[in-house]
Amino acid sequence: MDTYIDIASGKAKSNRKAFNRLIKDCEEKNIEIIITKNISRFGRDTVEVLEGLNKLRELGFRVIFEQEGLDTADTDSALMISIIESIAQAENESRSENIKWGYKPHAAQRTSKLYNRKCYGYENDEDGLLIIKDEEAINVRLIFNLYLRGLSIIAIKRELERLGIKTPTGKEKWSKRTIDVMLSNEKYIGVVRLLNTGEHQEHYVSENNHPAIISKGKFEAVQVEKKNRSNVVKTEDGLKRKGRKYSSNRKSVDVKNS
Repeated sequence: MDTYIDIASGKAKSNRKAFNRLIKDCEEKNIEIIITKNISRFGRDTVEVLEGLNKLRELGFRVIFEQEGLDTADTDSALMISIIESIAQAENESRSENIKWGYKPHAAQRTSKLYNRKCYGYENDEDGLLIIKDEEAINVRLIFNLYLRGLSIIAIKRELERLGIKTPTGKEKWSKRTIDVMLSNEKYIGVVRLLNTGEHQEHYVSENNHPAIISKGKFEAVQVEKKNRSNVVKTEDGLKRKGRKYSSNRKSVDVKNS
């Protein structure tokens, strides 16, 4: 009997010395049966588990997973793959939930660093708190003003590019989604929501978390305007598209940032 233990590594392609030794011992017929505590101990992900099992199957070796009660000698390949993928998905969901619960105490006590995660228009001061980045805040106000003046998101995109304003990542071409997300970002009115991942998900709201770039009144006006322009309407039969999308024929405008 021998024990094979690999030290966990964050590197996707890190060498598994113990596992390679196991394969070598199998090739040399030094062992008869492989017993492992559970599937997650056998490989770091589904692909690695399946590759390992296929290799051992080719060599004619039996693998027993104690925790899951699986034995490759009694399970065909298709069923084994299905079981492993299901278990891997459940473990990923559990891991994700654990991460959320890890954030929860800090979110509740207002000690989470996520409250001060910066976005376009803001930067962090020496204490890690959010402060307005003036040269970017001007462009945030411009986007909100253009939208309320009737420009579509595509027209705003063209105007920003005409003015030579770079995107949050420093690119010359803006994406429609970037602009759309900015127009709905409550951070611009000083509000931060954490763990807000679903309609019934418990979440935490911090108002007046940091200085606002956009007034609450203007922000709410934009949300109303977005709803009015939406190409999707809610009916008794469910969500349906309108006959025509909102568009703007104004290619450029001369505006003042106020």
